Amino acid sequence: METTKKIYFASDVHLGAPGIKNHREHEKRFVAWLDSIKDKASEIYLMGDIFDFWFEYKKVVPRGFTRFLGKLSEITDSGIPVHFFTGNHDIWLFDYLENECGVKVYRDPVVRTFNGKKLFLAHGDGLGDYDRHYNFLKSVFTNKFAQWLFARIHPNCGIGLADFWSGKSRKKNNEIYGNRYLGDDKEFAVLYAKDFLKKEAIDYFVFGHRHVARTVGVGPESQLIFLGDWIQHFSYGVFDGNDVELKYFDTHL
Repeated sequence: METTKKIYFASDVHLGAPGIKNHREHEKRFVAWLDSIKDKASEIYLMGDIFDFWFEYKKVVPRGFTRFLGKLSEITDSGIPVHFFTGNHDIWLFDYLENECGVKVYRDPVVRTFNGKKLFLAHGDGLGDYDRHYNFLKSVFTNKFAQWLFARIHPNCGIGLADFWSGKSRKKNNEIYGNRYLGDDKEFAVLYAKDFLKKEAIDYFVFGHRHVARTVGVGPESQLIFLGDWIQHFSYGVFDGNDVELKYFDTHL
């Protein structure tokens, strides 16, 4: 990476989520952040759940998000790589963003080395065997036959069903976890990171998913960065060539 450029990370924007009061302002705020970093970024990593729901039918994609998709295309057209990790809400993202917006899509964790620092990057869901119920559901959602069956549903019904499921899932998760840090001994991502460090050295784990903005020490020389979200925290991570730091975007447009 260029010494004057930085790498940016953001997660859990949940564009289109049923509980958001003003979808246009929500989208414009995130686009404003992308616009504010585009000249300073060597790369941008979007770490999952950028959409609250996304499904690509053969000839149809969900309506909306035009400002965001346009900004993605502008950034990649300028030569800045944008990396998009699928989360548990936008797990059904296939090749549309790659073909139309020029992003690189990832469905599994990756390890990257920047300026001698090794980063483990993932949305943060389904790591290890800590949440077997969720891992089972994820295996169903990633099943090709299940995806084919869902594609047979008319988009009006399919997307409506997905919005209903999303709302119920969020309500349940808030009741169980909320947006609070549960402690080093209860956070699945922390337990996974500590186990992973037994076999490979990592400087930074960068995760979304939990809607918690927090830096956690998981080893003598290793930290886990929870990226927070763009519903309450408006937070993001920045790698300056040496360290990954959490920052917060001015919520006023």
